[in-house]
Amino acid sequence: MDIRKLLPVAVVMAAASVFTACQEKKFHVEGSVANAKDSTLYFENMSLQGPVAVDSVILDADGKFSFSGKSPEAPEFYRLRIAGQIINISIDSTETVSVKAQMPNMARDYEVSGSEECAKIKTLALKQIELQNKAIAIERSPELSSKAVNDSINVLLAAYKEEVKRDFIFQEPKAASSYFALFQAIGPYLIFSPRTSKDDIRVFAAVATSWDTFYPNSERGENLHNIAIEGMKTERIVAAEQQTKEIDASKVSTAGIIDIKLRDNKGQECSLSQLKGKVVLLDFHVFAMEDSPKRILMLREVYNKYHAQGFEIYQVSLDADEHFWKQQTSALPWISVHDPASVNSHNLVLYNVQSVPDFFLIDKSNTLVNRAAQIKDLDAAVAGLL
Repeated sequence: MDIRKLLPVAVVMAAASVFTACQEKKFHVEGSVANAKDSTLYFENMSLQGPVAVDSVILDADGKFSFSGKSPEAPEFYRLRIAGQIINISIDSTETVSVKAQMPNMARDYEVSGSEECAKIKTLALKQIELQNKAIAIERSPELSSKAVNDSINVLLAAYKEEVKRDFIFQEPKAASSYFALFQAIGPYLIFSPRTSKDDIRVFAAVATSWDTFYPNSERGENLHNIAIEGMKTERIVAAEQQTKEIDASKVSTAGIIDIKLRDNKGQECSLSQLKGKVVLLDFHVFAMEDSPKRILMLREVYNKYHAQGFEIYQVSLDADEHFWKQQTSALPWISVHDPASVNSHNLVLYNVQSVPDFFLIDKSNTLVNRAAQIKDLDAAVAGLL
């Protein structure tokens, strides 16, 4: 017997509606703000276009609040705001974030639980406030000349960036806190400036590559990618101008990958971006590893099968012994380059390579598509891109 025949149609539809609603994944932000009676607490999404109001509440004497929203597919950023007092938070999946704060210094006097990333963002926010206060103190010092002020602030900023890169960004480039760190500012100026600093471009690129891999097609990931690529484009133009070479703007193009340019086993400089138009396997490898011969045989099978159709391998050797690498690669048919920095290579940081071997697939438009961890069948993945 179909029990649904015993129920009114409206009841069945209502039950189905409730079931669907229960299935929708949501996040929650809740807590309290002390000493804030009658204040308006805003819950805002920090979109790429700026803050967008999501909800608000006029606080009672107990200061309690609760907001919720649809869980994002990639880390998303929000803030709690009373006037100019702001608490930044990140949301990932269906978590519940609890915040206990108090006015009048809500931006500093708060506790957060339920999210490790929100705790890291609090640490970064407090460090940024401290940095700004130190910069203001230097600027107002009557004993320092204008040049001394600039030099002192630059030293302060450099030390801050090194600390944040070491303790946050390069520790876990895909983390929401790493993304947040990239856009910290002092006044109107970004602390990490991809438009003016070659090193800062590399930092943006490291996070962009990680987001490309772990959050493919996300709006924030694509934005990071574009910032890194434009920064590298500007860097190339500035370098060329410094060498008094004329630049034909129509010939300046961007690539969908972070370029690698190293010498191959014949002494020729080979660039990853020059392989545009081919499907490329970017491979990080150490020939001195025990399993190297077996892995090379596997790559040979794929290469022999698809090379004639436009498939290429750009293999980066991280072997410390360059002579050994040359011996091992003398008979290889694909591009094998050597990174003299070995396991300390900056390329490993840029591509967020945590262990070797590791590889990435790049399509014909020079866009990174997947990394090894996302590929179950390499043969099928290559065939699908040709």
